[in-house]
Amino acid sequence: MGTFTARFAAFLALAAALALTLILGPAATGATAAAPAAAIVTGTITAAVPTGEVRTDLVRTGTTPTDVVVVDRAGVLDLATLLPAVRRIEFYQPTKVAVYTYNGTASDNLNEEVLRYARAEHPDWISPDGQKWADGLFIFALDPVGRHVGTYMGEDRKVSPGARTDIQDASKDLLRDAQWTDGTIAGIRRGAELINQPWYRSAAFLISLWIGAGLAAAGAAAWLLVRWRTRVGCRRETAKGDAAYARVSMDLPVTELNAGTIPAASRYGGTVLEKHRSFLGRYDAATALSNRVHALTRRQQGKRSSLALARQFADAAAELDALDDVISDANALLNRSPLWPTAWDRQLAPFRRDLAGIEDLLRKSHGAGDSATAAALRSFRDRSQGDMEGWTADLAGGTLGPEDALDRLRDARTELTELLNRHAETVIEGFARTEREARLMRREMEEARSGTGGRKRPGYEPSILGTVYPSTYFFSVPAFSSGFTTGVTSINSARGGTTGYGVSGGSFSGSGSSSSF
Repeated sequence: MGTFTARFAAFLALAAALALTLILGPAATGATAAAPAAAIVTGTITAAVPTGEVRTDLVRTGTTPTDVVVVDRAGVLDLATLLPAVRRIEFYQPTKVAVYTYNGTASDNLNEEVLRYARAEHPDWISPDGQKWADGLFIFALDPVGRHVGTYMGEDRKVSPGARTDIQDASKDLLRDAQWTDGTIAGIRRGAELINQPWYRSAAFLISLWIGAGLAAAGAAAWLLVRWRTRVGCRRETAKGDAAYARVSMDLPVTELNAGTIPAASRYGGTVLEKHRSFLGRYDAATALSNRVHALTRRQQGKRSSLALARQFADAAAELDALDDVISDANALLNRSPLWPTAWDRQLAPFRRDLAGIEDLLRKSHGAGDSATAAALRSFRDRSQGDMEGWTADLAGGTLGPEDALDRLRDARTELTELLNRHAETVIEGFARTEREARLMRREMEEARSGTGGRKRPGYEPSILGTVYPSTYFFSVPAFSSGFTTGVTSINSARGGTTGYGVSGGSFSGSGSSSSF
């Protein structure tokens, strides 16, 4: 393995040297060229920017912007940092750079807004026929409130849709962190790298150069990496399964004793006993899975089928581990044994976690934290804290029976489910722009609630209510948060880049697009 690695590294070094020779060639020289000064507009601030020049002190020879225009209507850019940085960026061809910011909303079409402003205030940004952006122009647009970023080019500076996305993506990490000036610089710098890029510096050419000789070696390395990761995953899942299976095995005699004293007449105890009737059969199935997993050789552990088997064992053991805890708690609580306070605390734990997570949920971006449904959630949280203390005190005093206490907990969690469903509609209404997006977000949230989406693993709530009622009966705050995050991500992915200029754009078809961050 060491010899292979060394030879592969030597090959990469040789390929890199060849690529650099083809790309850079001999050091270029050139003369500086002057151009008129540019007027920079920033709200009510106007500043003069010296002209661009041909740089000869760098390996890559290009031209700095012939003109830089900044219209910072949002008031988020630091001119003292932005202007010198943009003036130093080199383009392959003489290019005028315009930066435009404004405070919009999530539902705005940034393309339409940039075109509207250009028509009203900067007709020089538009071609003489009014249908395209002016030649030699590159516009970088930002909406920090609506969280959109856009890029627009003249026909002689336009790039592919993929390259436009690349330029916008280069700025997004910084923009998400509210680093508006640095994000703008990063986007313009990436634009300079891709606009009018020579063929021999394109990613396609470089990939072809490297892939021609290195495909077999890279493929072998990737195969080894996948096998290694699969083997590690198989061992990790096996270890999780072993830990849960060991706990179940050790507690097995006690579990049987606990099941034997659960009151069958109880509406909760009866359902738990129904689950227990299949306990030993499922334990035997988990034992068989354990034997199969531990019989795998090191080579076999690197197969995906072996990883799937290890996961099946881990899930089966985890379910049994949760169920034997429920059997123990049902016996202690329903029979009011000395351990009933601990068992009751475990029944309250999922509800407590939900209440504790409400504020973080409402503080999320697009979480509609100032809505009426958010206020209802906060009010419910505050009331429920006192309710739980009252139930516990009544249980201790004997004025409230275990089944009635579980009924009250069930009713409270059902009410929380209804409140979360209402807030989900508020969030969807605020974020989704179309009915299709609303359906997509509802689907993601429903899948999070039921645990059926994507690669989700089954989860088991170790509580009496979680055993008696199906997993879809209650909507938990963690499930809401997961579905909300996935829904927002899915919608943003589906939106991709917006390329149209809206109703007011008319027949305008200039090269450009915008996307969310």
